[in-house]
Amino acid sequence: MDSMVFVLIGLSAGILSGLFGIGGGVLIVPALIYGAGFTQKMATGTSLAILLPPVGILAVLEYYRQGEVNFKAALLIAVSLLIGSWFGARWVSQLDSKTLKSMFGLFLVLLGSYVFWDSYHG
Repeated sequence: MDSMVFVLIGLSAGILSGLFGIGGGVLIVPALIYGAGFTQKMATGTSLAILLPPVGILAVLEYYRQGEVNFKAALLIAVSLLIGSWFGARWVSQLDSKTLKSMFGLFLVLLGSYVFWDSYHG
């Protein structure tokens, strides 16, 4: 696989993450599946490995300088995320790739539909 594809995925995800606060599941996973030919499970595992260390350290510092970080909420969500991601990883081992891919697609459609609707009616 051409390293440039991975660099482009990283740059795109980084820019969009800094703009909108989104990352792995929404950006990197589909890019790895459709841009790099990964399976759903390989894309999910790789996305988690990518996001552990650099999950936006520089972006967080910039938002902090602007007074736009609620550390209490971040800590509570991070601890809950730790627990939830463990349960999710255990659950995914019981699903076949086709079911997982369908569930992920449905999640993205529902999320996108809600954001679109809310932008006009919220």
